[in-house]
Parts: sequence; structure tokens; C-alpha cells
Amino acid sequence: MISRIVKMTFQEEKVEDFLANFHKHKDQIRNFPGCEKLKLLRDVNDPNIFFTYSWWQEATDLENYRQSELFQGVWAFTKTLFAAKPEAWSTNEIESL
Repeated sequence: MISRIVKMTFQEEKVEDFLANFHKHKDQIRNFPGCEKLKLLRDVNDPNIFFTYSWWQEATDLENYRQSELFQGVWAFTKTLFAAKPEAWSTNEIESL
């Protein structure tokens, strides 16, 4: 299982555009082959910072998504809304309590 964490900081006036686009595509992303779970989180101190957490069965599933038309379209739009460079991590769970 691969967990993908993406931190995105948006221009204040673009947050609603991001949320509308996320809600438009969230079911397609969640139902992409290999995606087990998808979460959208918002920073408690800065309402312009969001995190997506997604869980993938295999690294190849994540890579297939990243190469897909769905991702390319969503990301092309999303990156026009940023106020700062996004950060992303792919992780493996070590322990869950």
C-alpha cells in the first residue's frame, strides 16, 4: 500500500475554484483503479492550505493515475491556482495504532 500526501497552498481568491474542481472530480479519482481511499484536509491555521491523502494498492496504480488523462486535466487546472509550490510525498506505512 502506498500513501500519497500532497500539500497545496492556494491564492485566497482561488480556493473556491479549487474546491469546486475537486468536488467535480473526487469520485473519478477515488474510483480510479487501485485507489483505496481519498481524503481532502484543510489546515486549521491557514484556510488556503489543503492536503490530499490518497491510498493506492501498488506504486504502479499511483503512477498509472499520474499518467492518466484524468490527472493531467485536474492538475493542469489546479496548478494555475497555487500561491506556493506544491509539495508531495509517497509513503509506506510502518505502523498504525
